[in-house]
Amino acid sequence: MKSCLIKYESLINVLKTYDCIAVAFSGGVDSTLLLKAAVDALGRNVVAITSDSPVHSRREIEAAIQYAKSQGIHHIVCDPGMMDADGFVENTAMRCYHCKQRMFLQMSKDVSSLGVSNVVHGVNCDDLEDYRPGLKAAEELGIKAPMVEAGLFKVDIRELAEFFGLAVAHKPAMSCLATRIPYGEPITEEKLSMIEAAENALYDLGFLQFRVRHHDSVARIEFSQDDLKRLFDLNQMAPVVKAVRGAGYLHVAADLEGYGQGRMNRVLNEGA
Repeated sequence: MKSCLIKYESLINVLKTYDCIAVAFSGGVDSTLLLKAAVDALGRNVVAITSDSPVHSRREIEAAIQYAKSQGIHHIVCDPGMMDADGFVENTAMRCYHCKQRMFLQMSKDVSSLGVSNVVHGVNCDDLEDYRPGLKAAEELGIKAPMVEAGLFKVDIRELAEFFGLAVAHKPAMSCLATRIPYGEPITEEKLSMIEAAENALYDLGFLQFRVRHHDSVARIEFSQDDLKRLFDLNQMAPVVKAVRGAGYLHVAADLEGYGQGRMNRVLNEGA
C-alpha cells in the first residue's frame, strides 16, 4: 500500500501544476479516482464532464451523475453527436480514434466557456499496452493523462480506490458499447440499444463481468470464469436466454473461452 500512496502523492503533485481542470468522468474506477485526486489537489477548481451518447450505457451515465452530485462537484454532461461522425459509424479499425477525437473536442469546447482550458482523462499505464488509437486522438488534442505521469497501473488504482473507500473499487471494467460490434459492420443506434438492453438484463440477473458481442441476430456472450461457473452451476441458462432474446436477439451463445478485454481486436492481428 505504501508504494500506491507514494504514487497517489505523485498524482496530486501532477494535478497541482494546473490552476483548474476538467476531468473526463465516466464513473468507472479510473476516472473516479482521478476525480477524487483532482478535488484533493485543486478543491473547487475542478469540473467533471461526462459524454452522453448512444455508445455509453445509460446506467453508467446516471451513476456518474449521481456520484458527482453526492460529492458536490460541478458536473457537465455533454453530447458529442457521436452518431453523426462518419469515421466512427463506419466502424473501421480507427473507430476509437474518431470517437475520442469527437468526444474530447466537444468536452474542450464545453468547459472552455467556464474558463477551463485543460481536460484530463483516466488512462493508466496498463492502457498503453493495448490497441487504443483513441490515445493518439487525446494526445493530439492536448488531453493529459496524469495517472500515466504518476506511474499508476490498474492494480494501484483499485488498491487506492479501496483504501479511500470508493464504492467503485471493485467495479468491473467497462468500455463503450461500440466495442461489441465487429469492425467493418456499421454502428447503428438499433445495434447499440440491443447490446445495452441485453447487458442490463444480465446485470439484473446478477452477472458482473461480461460482454455481449453483437453478431447480427446472435449474441455471443463472453462471461468471466466466475460468471461462467454461475451460469452452469446455478442453472441460469434459461433466464439468460430469455433475457437476451428479450433484447431482440434470436440466438444466444456463451463463448467457452470466456471474457477478455479487446477480444474484438483479434481480427486486426490476423486471428492471433
